[in-house]
Amino acid sequence: MDLRLSGKRALVTGSTSGIGVGIAQALAAEGVAVVVHGRDAARAGKVAADLRGSGVRVGVALGDLASDEGAAAVAKAATKALGGIDILVNNAGGQAQQSAAGFDNKTPDDWLATYNNNAVAALRLIHLLSPAMKERGWGRIIQIASAAASAPSETVPQYSASKAAIVNLTVSLSKALTLTGVTANTVSPGMIATPALDGWLDGIAQAQGFGADRARTEAYVAENLVQQTVGRIGQPHDIGAMVAFLASPLADFINGANFRVDGGCSPSVN
Repeated sequence: MDLRLSGKRALVTGSTSGIGVGIAQALAAEGVAVVVHGRDAARAGKVAADLRGSGVRVGVALGDLASDEGAAAVAKAATKALGGIDILVNNAGGQAQQSAAGFDNKTPDDWLATYNNNAVAALRLIHLLSPAMKERGWGRIIQIASAAASAPSETVPQYSASKAAIVNLTVSLSKALTLTGVTANTVSPGMIATPALDGWLDGIAQAQGFGADRARTEAYVAENLVQQTVGRIGQPHDIGAMVAFLASPLADFINGANFRVDGGCSPSVN
C-alpha cells in the first residue's frame, strides 16, 4: 500500500536502537526523510548509514531531551538537517533510575525524573516543533507510550504512570490542534523483542531447556508470562508499521487515539 508519505520529513527520538530503529526503518521505506536521534554519535551514525540505503535523506541529531537546552539543540539540528520536520515521533524515554522494583522502593525523585524523561521530554519537542507544522497546515505528532499505561505494573509504577500521562497529554494536544491540519496520536507497545530483552529471554531459554530456539522461547513467554492472545513477542517493525500508517495522509481522520500494539495482552473495550 502506498502511504503517500514520500517527501515528508520525520524526527524519531531514541532511534539508535530497538523500537526507534524499527520506526525509522518503516518511515524510510515509505520515502520519508528521517532524522536519527540519540546520545551516542557512533550508534546514531550506524543507523543513519543503514537508512541511507533506502535512498532517502537522513540526518542525525544528538542530545539529551531531559533538559530544555538539550531538547532545543535536538530540534534545531533536526530542522537544519532536513529543512523542517513534518512528523515528530516521541519515542525516547524510559526509567530514570534503576532502583529496586516495587512501589515502596521508588522515591519522589524517581517519579519526577522518570516523568521528565517521558512526558516532559515529549512536551519539550512538541512546543518546539509543532508551531511550524501548524503554520504549514499539516503535521503528525505520534507518542510512543506503553501497554503499562493502561495495565500498570506494581514493580515500576513511576514508569507506568509516566506513560499514562503521555496518553492523556496526547488527547489534550489533539484538541489544542483542532482544525490546524496537525494530528496527535499514541501507540502503546506491549512486549517487544529489543536488545534490552535479549538477556532475559536467554535466561528463560536456559531455564526451560529451549536452547537457541528463540521462537519457542517467545511462544512460552507470550503464553505463560505476558498472557497474550498472539503467540509471539512483538518486533520493532510491528510498531513501525502502525506509526507509518498514523503518520500518513490516510490517517487524516484519526486524532487523539491510543493504539495498543501489544499482542492482545491488555484487552479492553476502551
